[in-house]
Amino acid sequence: MVAAKKTERLLNLVICLLATRRYLTVQQIREAVPGYGSGEGAAEEEAFRRMFERDKEELRDLGIPLETGSNSGWDDEPGYRIAQRDYQLPEIALEPDEAAALGLAARLWQSAPLAGATGSALLKLRAAGIEPPEGATGLEPRIGATEPAFESCLAGVVQGQVLRFDYRTAGRPAPESRQVEPWGVVSWHGRWYLVAHDLTRQATRVFRLSRITGPVTPEGMTGAVVIPDGSDLRAMVVESAGDTPTTTARVRVRTGSCWELRRTATATAPDGAGWEVVELPYSDHRRFADRVAGYGADAVVLSPDEARLSVVRRLTALAEETATEKTGTEKVATEKTTAEETA
Repeated sequence: MVAAKKTERLLNLVICLLATRRYLTVQQIREAVPGYGSGEGAAEEEAFRRMFERDKEELRDLGIPLETGSNSGWDDEPGYRIAQRDYQLPEIALEPDEAAALGLAARLWQSAPLAGATGSALLKLRAAGIEPPEGATGLEPRIGATEPAFESCLAGVVQGQVLRFDYRTAGRPAPESRQVEPWGVVSWHGRWYLVAHDLTRQATRVFRLSRITGPVTPEGMTGAVVIPDGSDLRAMVVESAGDTPTTTARVRVRTGSCWELRRTATATAPDGAGWEVVELPYSDHRRFADRVAGYGADAVVLSPDEARLSVVRRLTALAEETATEKTGTEKVATEKTTAEETA
């Protein structure tokens, strides 16, 4: 928790100093950045100064160019800022597999704990008369992880803490209690899995997050879980899921898109301006359709028919669901307007 608060404070400090074109004094930074506190008195002021000095050194150790200066010759107290010209990275060229990895990472957080504090910092900057640059508000990354157990399992991995939960094994009538040492959370073909050491069975196990029922409870000390060296978590999930490809699909993809699909492609060929055809091995056409349907109009399954029809069914169902929601929203709005006019 302490580390999370420190990371949050440093992130907000960087955003604050990047968002200003003029130098900010220490007191302006204290008022704008969440995490420094607002208590009065000599003791609180001294504690803040010590914390700020440590944070400055840490940012410089990370290679972040902290600039010191004044806004005019009349300023007695120096201020701080981060010049965007020094902070910005040069143009980066990525290989397809690197772009796919970054695409997955960019989608990792469904609920971003830092987004609230970041928004608060930007509001305080505006209140102080400092307008952040355009685009500075879009700071909340997301991923499609809808399983209720996702955040708790991921937190257990990060904290290195034993977890307890009820798990519904396929083919068994009732869930069973499990106590595990979590090693990692892995996404495989549209599903999320927890790789862990099962303390009851004293063996490595892979748990599908959608089969965890009820709360996930952390137990014991943080940092107690040690992942064995050389552990290939993804290979464990692939072996457990029994996902050996048995069929190959041909998918027409838009150039510059669908990097996650391209990462597993066995062949790629051009198919007219702006399009390519990739060959993708798979074992279950329903799960394969889940992967492809998420790319919408950027991916069109050419063959086999079972995979193509599965994608069509998913997209059709989504369109019908969206239309139903829109109709319901319009109906509520119409009823509300009618009620207001009657009143």
